Amino acid sequence: MQRQRHAAARTKENKVRRLTHRRLRKGRTALQADSVTVASSAEGRVVTMTLPGGLLETRTAFDVTQTCERLQEDRDIRVLVIASSDEDFCSGVAEDFDRFAVSPDPAAALSRLRIPLVASLSGQCSSAGLEIALACDIRIGTPQSRYSISDSIHGSLPAWGGTQRLPRAITAGRAAAMLFLGTELDAQTAHQWGLIHSIADDAPGEATSVADMLLTRGPLALEMAKEAIHRGSELPLRDGLRLEGDLNHQLAATEDRAEGLAAFFAKRPPDFSGR
Repeated sequence: MQRQRHAAARTKENKVRRLTHRRLRKGRTALQADSVTVASSAEGRVVTMTLPGGLLETRTAFDVTQTCERLQEDRDIRVLVIASSDEDFCSGVAEDFDRFAVSPDPAAALSRLRIPLVASLSGQCSSAGLEIALACDIRIGTPQSRYSISDSIHGSLPAWGGTQRLPRAITAGRAAAMLFLGTELDAQTAHQWGLIHSIADDAPGEATSVADMLLTRGPLALEMAKEAIHRGSELPLRDGLRLEGDLNHQLAATEDRAEGLAAFFAKRPPDFSGR
């Protein structure tokens, strides 16, 4: 029985992989797979991934993971926006969800992307949904959005980085209250605690504005800043400072750095190429 289940999972994974590859090869228009819509704008430099929202299905998790793997290969993409078509960004996982059939998990796949990730969050953002949101760099919530990780209530443990990313975002003590008690945060508290970065009535519109702002920044500088933040958080301060210095040396030899300096002295907007 277990062998049959894993065989079925592999069949489903292969199907989703084919859908995702076909979708991204088509390029710059919005396309629909079984569960996730992927659209691009700003001449293909911004990609928006829209989840169906509500309870997360296994096929949606597959779709997110496989889409991330394809996005990693496209150097033209500079920003990824993640949103939901439902009033709830993600209220947890479906009853028949198989966590072990999805590898890497969506949060891990998102966290491996070199580009900035902007999350537009609405309604409930719970458990697996919050773990996905925590893998994003900038999180924007609506005034009605709510946040929780309630795995302990069901005798389980977060499996997609919740025990690690949450305390890094809001401190260990606050994370303990959420993880142990299943405490739900409203948008105001989540903002005060640093779980979300801003609150907007039109979170998708705000996410688009943030993405447009990120396009004016040097893509290599953003990529290296993200690397410094994530790798540096696991290092002693001295080693983190050394990492920052090494990345500065790498950036100094790029065309983007030369363009940034030239634009500054010419008092004009820079035209970064990502090289």
